[in-house]
Amino acid sequence: MTIRTILVDDESLAIQGLKLRLEAHEDVEIVETCSNGREAIRAIKTHKPDLVFLDIQMPGFDGFSVVQGLMEVEPPLFIFVTAYGDHAIRAFEAQAVDYLLKPVEEGRLADALDRVRQRLSEKRQVQEAEKLREVLAEVAPEAMNGFAADEDAPSSNRFEKLINIKDRGQIFRVDVDSIERIDAAGDYMCIYTADNSLILRETMKDLEKRLDPRNFQRVHRSTIVNLSQVRQVKPHTNGECFLVLESGAQVKVSRSYRDVVARFVH
Repeated sequence: MTIRTILVDDESLAIQGLKLRLEAHEDVEIVETCSNGREAIRAIKTHKPDLVFLDIQMPGFDGFSVVQGLMEVEPPLFIFVTAYGDHAIRAFEAQAVDYLLKPVEEGRLADALDRVRQRLSEKRQVQEAEKLREVLAEVAPEAMNGFAADEDAPSSNRFEKLINIKDRGQIFRVDVDSIERIDAAGDYMCIYTADNSLILRETMKDLEKRLDPRNFQRVHRSTIVNLSQVRQVKPHTNGECFLVLESGAQVKVSRSYRDVVARFVH
């Protein structure tokens, strides 16, 4: 899998430095370099790259203006590159894959590219499935029934591995497997890990779509639990029970969700 890439920076030395670091990654193909935002928008629309390394502070059209200028087309993945750390929150709000500070460290660059590879793999799997559906619809429409049933089966590749959470003016990158439970409070989610609690502005319905249902299950109208964190099931009255988690926290399972408990009782 080749990652077709465009580099955007008004400093030629910054582009040269990034080119040198990217030479160590054989699957990265640089198809164009640009020195300003307007050039970048034209190049992205022409080449349709997989990835763009985008400087934020440029004269005229800055990096965020480039992203806004691509709203009418399918955008590539973006990694923002800048000398200033105070743009991190806006970068993640713009759905950037990552945010790198100049001078770019080789280890951070490698981590960012790993996330790009994962995103592209997931995207291409979806595209291949869509092509298969189109072919089946033409040559074997009767097979579509079975294909649609398989489509509903969970696939670990399409769910989040890391979640970016903006809380208290900072961006926290949370490993999904480390999440113990999630409590809803309106349009805000309280995310609990073993050593932290963070607030995420998102509805429970939308967050559920991002989590693998084989690991994360709703046990109450306003609570999601990571099943791998459950260590004990304690029966309670009226068909309810409590799940005791790795940290010792106890979460009530309402009767409406008691089928979740059946996963632990054989």
